[in-house]
Amino acid sequence: MKLKLSLSLIVAGALSVSAQGYKDGVEYFKADQFDNAKELLTRNLNDAATDKAVAYYHLGAIEMKNKDYAAAKASFEKGLQANPQNPYNKVGLGELELINGNVKAAEQLFDEAKKINKKDAGVYVAIGRAYFNADPVKYAKEITKYDEQAMKSNSKHPDIFILRGDRKAAEQAWGDAASNYENAILYSKEQPAAYVKYANAYFNVNPEFAIDKLNELLQTSPNSALGQRELAEKYYQNDQWAKAAAAYGDYIKNPNHFVEDEVRYSVLLYYGQHYDESLALANKLLASDPKNFQLQRIAFLDKAAMKDFAAAETQANQFFSLNDPKNKYTSNDYSTYAEVLQELGKDSLAIFEYEKAINVNPDKLDLYKALSSAYSGAKNYKKSLEVFKAYIDKGDYVTNDLVTLANRYQNVAATSEPGSPEKAEAITNAISTIDKVIEKVPGNPIPVRNKARMYLVKNDNQPSAEMAETYQTVVALLDADPENKTRRSDMYNEAYSQIASYYISEKNIPEAKAYYEKVYELDPSNQALRDYIDKMK
Repeated sequence: MKLKLSLSLIVAGALSVSAQGYKDGVEYFKADQFDNAKELLTRNLNDAATDKAVAYYHLGAIEMKNKDYAAAKASFEKGLQANPQNPYNKVGLGELELINGNVKAAEQLFDEAKKINKKDAGVYVAIGRAYFNADPVKYAKEITKYDEQAMKSNSKHPDIFILRGDRKAAEQAWGDAASNYENAILYSKEQPAAYVKYANAYFNVNPEFAIDKLNELLQTSPNSALGQRELAEKYYQNDQWAKAAAAYGDYIKNPNHFVEDEVRYSVLLYYGQHYDESLALANKLLASDPKNFQLQRIAFLDKAAMKDFAAAETQANQFFSLNDPKNKYTSNDYSTYAEVLQELGKDSLAIFEYEKAINVNPDKLDLYKALSSAYSGAKNYKKSLEVFKAYIDKGDYVTNDLVTLANRYQNVAATSEPGSPEKAEAITNAISTIDKVIEKVPGNPIPVRNKARMYLVKNDNQPSAEMAETYQTVVALLDADPENKTRRSDMYNEAYSQIASYYISEKNIPEAKAYYEKVYELDPSNQALRDYIDKMK
């Protein structure tokens, strides 16, 4: 797929790129993207603007998800050291006690958290989530209890509805989950996680609606790395490549983006045919990650698309030398390399690459045609015919493919021993195949011209009556359109010349001379031909 992207589209309407620091990590956490959350929280941990108590709480909660309870405990304790009055780290330690089966110890920690800020609905929600994470069935009553307490404290607190939505999502009640996420948005527009979860709930049903919701998020929270990335991803997943590229172009200006997002952007630039920009970005990233499989692929594809075939071959050697078993080469990887090799005149090497491509994707019929072409370029005409005939036998072909098949037969005949059964069979098949083409396009002179050439091959490159008669048919077809004298003068020239050569072989000089005169009419500046005609007796 090759889609044009407007450069103006990519740079226009850029969102503000001010970083939110550790807050982006918190947003990723609330959106259940824990690996991304951990990277951003860790990346921003020592920034002066970071609330370390909040950051450590979320890092601890991520370790809880990963079942690394020792690391989780250490993070919660660091959070309390940073701010003993932050209730959430006590909630985190309480959840750890629940996991360990120490219900009383957990309740004591939850009570301590509540005392720090008795009216904080967020704390009640966090405690309810701790019970939910520990065991949503066993602690159903406790979850409901803290949900009710949170509502009494602040019935419009968005975290209440996010947790309710998560509980419904766990039951796969997607409609109810989406309704709760929508309520969270209703009560606080600056809730990126709620928007993202809402969009995810609807994306498979109504992708445009989900995308609109993310655009709405960025109107109120333009600096949200989560919102920027999710919008770009949704465009990508919905095959809106131009918009995906524009969104990624904006997003990677945010300091809280990820390296893999730059890789995706490089891919999108390639698909948008901005090969120079795609290659520049890929090369920048490869400088620090030379074994990145996707980047090596894109750099190779960019160079091939730019028709820098020597450089593409060098890049391909690097790309295909990445021996990690996790790397999966596609049929397009192999076939593009084969095309590069053909452009460099290395058809014999291209053959192996096309065969690899077919092995990966045997249902991609165009690969058989390309392989046949490579065999032909390597002058292995028998194998070229064999492969192309296998393609035709699959039944999914067009009339022009029959023209190619006829030519493949002709090549075998032309390189076979004169008088051999092999040559006779090949040229017979060539003529019968081109007759099928002529039947399908009876007014087209080209396949008739091809048939005349086949008669020349059949007769060991000596003119024959059947050849001359076929060229006469070519002339008759050409004469149907007076503009052919100019537009297809080369075909007239070939036909007249071959008919003349036949009459010379028959020692019919007057007829031969008459046809050479026709050739001369097409090219009156050809003095050598004029002299030859004048000497004919």
